[in-house]
This record gives sequence, structure tokens and C-alpha cells, in this order.
Amino acid sequence: MKTAFFVLADALAREVHEHETLLCAFAGERSDFVRFNRARVRQPGSVEQRMVTLRLVRERRQASATLAIAGNGDDLAQARSALARLREALTRLQEDPWLMIAETPRSTESVRRGTLPPAEDVAQQVTARAANCDLVGIYAAGSVYRGFANSRGQKNWHECDTFNLDWSLHLDTDRAVKARYAGFDWDSRAFEERLEAATVELARLAIPRRTIEPGEYRAYLSPCALEELIAMMSWGGFSARARATRQSPLLRMMHGATLSPLVTLTENTLDGIAPGFQDEGFIKPVAVPLVASGNLAEALVSPRSAKEYGLTPNGAESGESPESLDMAPGNLPAADALAALDTGLYIDNLWYLNYSDRPAGRITGMTRFATFRVERGQIVAPVTAMRFDDALYRMLGESLVDLTRERELLLDASTYEARSTRSMRLPGALLGALKFTL
Repeated sequence: MKTAFFVLADALAREVHEHETLLCAFAGERSDFVRFNRARVRQPGSVEQRMVTLRLVRERRQASATLAIAGNGDDLAQARSALARLREALTRLQEDPWLMIAETPRSTESVRRGTLPPAEDVAQQVTARAANCDLVGIYAAGSVYRGFANSRGQKNWHECDTFNLDWSLHLDTDRAVKARYAGFDWDSRAFEERLEAATVELARLAIPRRTIEPGEYRAYLSPCALEELIAMMSWGGFSARARATRQSPLLRMMHGATLSPLVTLTENTLDGIAPGFQDEGFIKPVAVPLVASGNLAEALVSPRSAKEYGLTPNGAESGESPESLDMAPGNLPAADALAALDTGLYIDNLWYLNYSDRPAGRITGMTRFATFRVERGQIVAPVTAMRFDDALYRMLGESLVDLTRERELLLDASTYEARSTRSMRLPGALLGALKFTL
């Protein structure tokens, strides 16, 4: 895919007129997908796709078009036709006051190979090991490709091999345990350990459920549960535009409020699966500190925000949200989490989150799947679904007791149009208090 893309981009660059700049962005993948239901294969399949976005810039005007290409001799004719249409469209467009593209060419290449067995082997392992379970889920694996080239000579390439198995085990009706296994190198033993842990949790769901009264409880959030909170925090929390327009949920941190000193968040492009460049040609730093020991640090600055607010772009995409978020570990061994919790709630998943008071950083949401009552360090019963409503400044501030030493790599399971390249690496979190409203 790399050679075909750069050959196409070079051919188009030779047709660029004076005072024009052409930007070409490539997104491709070779992926295997397997859907499971009742621990049986229900829908296997493979996808290979290549998409090219052409952006023509002239005199502070820009127009773009996205094409599906096949990697053959028809691609150039199709791209030339699109380029002609873009050139004609520019004559009717007004100037874009916030247009900014990379002026100095910086070429890069990143390739991260993984160890991915054939999808058939993974499917056989899943169905064999989960034969006595009602397992429902999807396995997605393969290579993801991203590229960039412009008519000024810049060339960037990124490819990465990953897998993501997202599944749940169902007991009956609404009782289920959700689990995930993702990474770069498939390990059969690691998968079996996760399946065994989920099976143990599923057996606990057979115990009669308890209904807990509203109030504040000590709580342990698994990395998957914490992911939901951090995802909400990332919705404008680190955006330069959201800060400039006072729409950030971390607005109070801009005026002196802090989180716990345990909280350090970094956009860690080096260890993620997202490319180290973006669609205007800007290169991402290896790391961008977002929260440092509880204090608000740098923002993610897209080129348009940089132009509008007089900032320096740091490779952020237009949405200005993290793509390779890394949270520093704490001091709590994960194996000791229940003992450290003592009496409270063990929460494996949070769902349906939204802001109940965005300027105050207050979030509401529901527990779901495996949430258990813990007494004296022992799980005693599952609990019915509950709604929490609490502020980030409490949950990740005064209420945060510790984070686990171990962290989990969580890949975004989204496959709409293409496999996502977003990821988070997170610990579990022990909270001294979490407020439940019903």
C-alpha cells in the first residue's frame, strides 16, 4: 500500500499549478473480523480498503474530496478527475481565515509489526475454550495503514499490526460480564486467563442481587470503568479550542483547581497505535503532557485553533482529543485491590455517561454488568444497576486513594467505516467515595 500511495501522490504533485499546494492523506487496512454468538462463529470475514483524501489549497482557499481506490491503474485517472473538480471548486470559494498547513516538509516512517495468528486459529481457540459459555463478541485484527504526502515533497508513513477481542459472557436476561483482550502480540495463555477470570465473575452473578441505597460508597474502578471517565474528561478537556471558548469541562483547572497528585495523563504517541502525523502535515511530538501530578498542563492544538488563537500547533487532529492516552500507574498491586477496598463496590464497567454539569466537571452515568458488593475484602453479592453523579475533581481528586501498578492497554473497538486507531493505557482506581443518586 505504501508504494502505491506514494506513486499516486507523486504523479498528482507533478500536475499541481503555480501557487497551489496539494495534500494527500491515506487510510487503509487489511483486517479480519469474526463475530461470535453463543461461543460459535456467526459471521467471519475479511476487509481490505484504501481511501485517499485530496486537499487542494490556493490563496487561502481549500477544497477536498475523498476517494476509494483499488491500487491499480484506474486510481490515477480517478484522482486526476477529482483534482480538476477541486480546482474548479476553488474559484467559487471564499478565503478560509483559519487555514494552516505545514510549511516545512518533514518526512517520517513508522512500522510496528505484531504477532497475529490466522483468524481461523483464534476462532478455534475462542470456541473451544468458551464451549460451555454464552459468549458474544467480535474479534478484529490485522494491519492498519496511514500515510501523508504533499506537493512540497513531504512523505509520512505509518503501519501497525493489532488485534482486539471484545466480548461478554451472559448468564441470563440482563446478567452478564464484559471483557476485553487487545494488543500487538496474541498470547493464548493471556486470553485463557482473561476468559477464566470472566467465568469466575459470571458465577458470582448467580448469587441473588442486592439493592444498595443511594449515598456515598468506597469504590474500585477497573481500567475499563476508568476508561469511561477518562473518555468523558477527554471530550473537550484537553482541547485548546475548548479552553479558549471556556467550554472545557476542566475549566476550573485553568483557574487553580487541581486533581490528585497521583494523576498524570500524557498523549503518548510513541507507544500508541495512532500515526505520528496528521492530515495537514504537522508532526506530533513523541509525548504531550496533559495533566502533570494533578496540575493542568499543555493543550492539544490543531492547526485551525493555532491560527485562530495565536498558538503553536502540536499535531492534534481537528477534534483536539487524545488518541494515545497514557495514565501513569500508582502504588496499589492489582491483586490487592479488593483488600484495599475493604467494604464498598467493585465496578467493572460504567455506561451511558454524560455531563450533568459540564463547567463543574460533574459526570453522571450508570453501573452495568459486573458490579459487586464487597465486604471486608471479599465479594459477597452482585448489585442492581445504580446511577452515580459526581465531579471529576472529587473522583480523581480528593476521593482518589490510589491507582494500580498494573495498567491495561485498551484499544477503541469502533469499526465504523474503518478500524479505530485510538487507545488508552490505564490503571485501576481506588476511590474513597463515589456518590450514587439512585
